[in-house]
Amino acid sequence: MGTRRYEFRVDGRLSEEARSAFADMRITEPPLQTVIDGEVLDESHLHGIIAQFQTLGVTVVSVHPVP
Repeated sequence: MGTRRYEFRVDGRLSEEARSAFADMRITEPPLQTVIDGEVLDESHLHGIIAQFQTLGVTVVSVHPVP
């Protein structure tokens, strides 16, 4: 897979705890959702990010590679 930029859309706003967990990524807040995007090193890293969302109780709406 190699390093690739991904965009994660989640429901609502992130708590301070969740924001700090994704401090190395860009976080923006359009209405009703939060968008987190950043570099993903490989498939294992991608699964780790998704697992982190689950651990924090964050509902993931979509995950897309950014062209």
